[in-house]
Amino acid sequence: MFETIVALATPPMRSALAIVRLSGDDVFEVISKMFSRDITKTIKSTIYHGFILDGDDKVDEVVLLAYKGPKSFTGEDSVEIMTHGSPLIFNKVINLAIKNGARMAVRGEFSSRSYLHNKMDLLQAESINDLINAESEESKKKSMMALTGEVSNLIIPIKKSLGDLLSLIEVNINYPEYTDIEEADYKKIVDVSNENIKYISSLIKSGKKGKIIKDGINVAIVGKPNVGKSSILNALLNEEKAIVTNIKGTTRDVVEGKMILNGIVINLFDTAGIRESNDMIESKGIIKSEETLKKADLVLVVFDSTTLDDEDKKVLDLVKDRLHIIVYNKSDLISKKDSKLLFVSALNKDIEPLKAKIIEVLGLSKEDYDNPSINNAREIGLLENIVENLKLAISDSKNNVPIDLINVHIQDAYLKVLALLGEDHDFDIANEIFSRFCLGK
Repeated sequence: MFETIVALATPPMRSALAIVRLSGDDVFEVISKMFSRDITKTIKSTIYHGFILDGDDKVDEVVLLAYKGPKSFTGEDSVEIMTHGSPLIFNKVINLAIKNGARMAVRGEFSSRSYLHNKMDLLQAESINDLINAESEESKKKSMMALTGEVSNLIIPIKKSLGDLLSLIEVNINYPEYTDIEEADYKKIVDVSNENIKYISSLIKSGKKGKIIKDGINVAIVGKPNVGKSSILNALLNEEKAIVTNIKGTTRDVVEGKMILNGIVINLFDTAGIRESNDMIESKGIIKSEETLKKADLVLVVFDSTTLDDEDKKVLDLVKDRLHIIVYNKSDLISKKDSKLLFVSALNKDIEPLKAKIIEVLGLSKEDYDNPSINNAREIGLLENIVENLKLAISDSKNNVPIDLINVHIQDAYLKVLALLGEDHDFDIANEIFSRFCLGK
């Protein structure tokens, strides 16, 4: 039995309206105890108008939407109460629901119940939070593709292919009397594994780009003091976010800002100038700069001259193994410019070449924006694990390891496919076999 849960579905602030959501097996009974109408006989989704009551006292006049399961978000009987948006009112409604038999929902519990009632798979459930937190139209589009099942459809071919192979191997091992069934030999295992590795590798590649579109990237701006890092931050943000002076060491802490570039959220971090310093406060700022550098997805290395000194070379050495863009600032003071180098003038807001270079380095195509993709760390990690399992199966096949031992790798890969979709909690190898073969037993 699923007990009735309650929570505020709108932000906890004063507004014109608020929505209190409830769901559970006895939700209609709970509501009927606190509503001016009896809704226990509800047999289909219905809109009610009436009053929330605390005994004989009217708490609020409301519109109540009753959803009969399984035709609801959670798959259970559910109710949404549209109240006036006073915290005093909606908190009173929630307290009355708890008083009459509901309990407060925990974080994500409504979505969790939707998943448990097979209203959505795990990929779709995860996308709800992504959709809520989307900061750009492109990010929202990516999350919506997952919510509507387009991303899940990318996994179905892998599930079917590995499920068929797994079942074939199990039948060959456990039902050798069925001679009319295709043999699961080493070649079959290698061929199927290679096909899936190729397909999954393409999903991983597109997924990492999709993750950039959905989540954005962290960009650190580094360089020695007074090369114009803060000016570049201000020019990119088109606001005076960081203090700019001619005094070396002005920036002593990491200054953050955010911009959207071609639909990508760019989290910018202006860092303290990197150099040797005896100033304790400045030294701490430099340590923070180096820590920020390690967490960045992309580094903008700023120089103010094409002739590098020792401090410039130290900065360059710090980023040599990181994805980075070398930016020559103060182009208005440089007379001879090499066309192969990237010049900007933050002072004159001449920053467009840098924006174009960031987009170029990210390497995103129109297809990356338009197509569904596996684009969160958990999902990409599981895909990478599946590839590793299949590579082990191929290696063991080439070394003539007994097929029943190779089957362990295939089963591990298949379980990770189910974990992607959230179906691993009820996995039964026998069901997988019998769903694919008519064995007459």
